[in-house]
Amino acid sequence: MGIMKLKKNRKYNYKPRFYKGEGSPFELKHKFDDKRTTVNPAKGIKGKFNAAIDDYKHNQDSNVNKRVLIIIAVLVMLFLFIIGFDLSIFLPNS
Repeated sequence: MGIMKLKKNRKYNYKPRFYKGEGSPFELKHKFDDKRTTVNPAKGIKGKFNAAIDDYKHNQDSNVNKRVLIIIAVLVMLFLFIIGFDLSIFLPNS
């Protein structure tokens, strides 16, 4: 049997005639990619966790940090309610 040669794809190098901007007009880029710190996070769960902690620490918006803490507190209280934890051990006996 003979050896089959596969066709190579041709490259089409198109340049727009009237484009005067910087870079390629066909580059797909989100407008917030320059400001993100977690676009390409480190691999593994430890790297992702460290990137999230760094992003949380260096966040300029303190309202977001407060909101996250409130959500965590509500979820912990809900969990304690579901498992039947008695919160009266933290109150003084009277």
